[in-house]
This record gives sequence, structure tokens and C-alpha cells, in this order.
Amino acid sequence: MIDRRTAATDAFPVSQRNRIKRLHERGRYDRNAVFAVLDAGFFCHVAYVIDGQPYCTPTIHWREGDVLYWHGSSASRMMRHLRSGTPVCVTVSHLDGLVLARSAFHHSVNYRSAMCFGAARIVVNAEEKARALDAFVNRLYPGRAEQLRPIRPQEVKAAMVVAMRIDQGSAKVRAAGVSDDEEDYELPIWAGVIPVRTLVGEAEPCARLRPDVARPEGLAAYRAGRTLDEALVETQRSYGDDRAR
Repeated sequence: MIDRRTAATDAFPVSQRNRIKRLHERGRYDRNAVFAVLDAGFFCHVAYVIDGQPYCTPTIHWREGDVLYWHGSSASRMMRHLRSGTPVCVTVSHLDGLVLARSAFHHSVNYRSAMCFGAARIVVNAEEKARALDAFVNRLYPGRAEQLRPIRPQEVKAAMVVAMRIDQGSAKVRAAGVSDDEEDYELPIWAGVIPVRTLVGEAEPCARLRPDVARPEGLAAYRAGRTLDEALVETQRSYGDDRAR
């Protein structure tokens, strides 16, 4: 049964399906917390069941409000299986640090994760599908879809787009230091946190790029040395602002 007390406009309803059971104090159910994890990620994992056999497929995702989208080849097992109304679980996770304690038991990691549940449907309407494919590009690289050559009919046919309204979601975050047993703090053992980040590198232009073609402004978020999640949050914000105009 869903706990309707948590089903405010800024929070997802909570039931046994999405309730954080272990270390529940790290759990969050408000949309802002869940969306923050989704928007800072490039890669998601989609879990589903075919004839009693569970599968989990990695793919690229993007978000529009409460709706998650992802795409893949029309020939893939996942895409062929995800008919209208297929229940799926989508997860996104980030590793932020390695936590080294004075005992093996208290070693941990700092992380951000989100788990979302809903019913997946194949986007079959041609206009919606074309818009979604443009949105996939523009969410990552603001304004880029309009700069590209038009997509060809056979390319639209080869790609399949899936949409899932997030019915329930939860986020779980650890962002803390070492937590040892009190009597262990005096032990002569190094303990601490080793931060982990994915950084954007220097762009490597195509070897056949025309010399008169400059790097577009829509790639400004991807500056060398910046963390990838910072860049993705910025492009998501730009994408949302463009759609709101």
C-alpha cells in the first residue's frame, strides 16, 4: 500500500517498492533529490523481466519533468520487450569517494543513487519520436540538434525510444567521513576519504574537421577539468530553460 502522506507535489509516494529499508536515514523521496541524481548522470541501468528471467541493460537516459526517456536499437532484446505498460526499474548511481576506516567492517563509499519505478512504453507516434530524438541530443548538447543535418527516415526506423513516467522514486546518498567504533580511533592506522571524480578532458577535434568550423557555444559546459556531473546538470538546466520558452 502507498503511504499517501508522502505523496505531496514535491515528493514521490512511498510503498514497500521504493522504501529505503537499510540505513533509511540516507533516503530521500522528494523530487528534487531524485532528479538531482538523475540529471547529474549520463548512464542508467534498466531492469526488467522476460519470461521469469531478470535482465538489466545499460543505456543513456534523459528527463523531461517526471518522464524518463532512453533509446536503443530496434533490434535489441530490451527494446523489443518493452511494450506499452511493461514494468521496469531504472537506476542511476555515482561513486564520489572511497572511505577507508580502521576496520574492514566500517570501510564504505560515498555515493549518490536513485531508483525509479514506472511502466515503460515505446514511443510510436512519429512526431513524438522525432521530437524525442532531438531532445536526446539537446539535453546533452544544448542547441545541437538544430545544427545537424536532418535525421534520415531509415535512422528514425533503426532507433527506438522508450518513455517512462516515474510513478515512484527514491534517492540514497552517503556524503560523510570515516565512522569507526569509538575505541578504534586511537589505533595507528591511516583512515580517511579518497575523493573520486569523472573529469572532462580537452576536446579532440575530428581529424577531418573543416578549418573554418569553430566549436559551438552549446558545448561550453564541457570545459576541460570540470566534473562531468557539473556539466550535465548545467546542460539539463539549459535544456529545461529552452523548452520553457
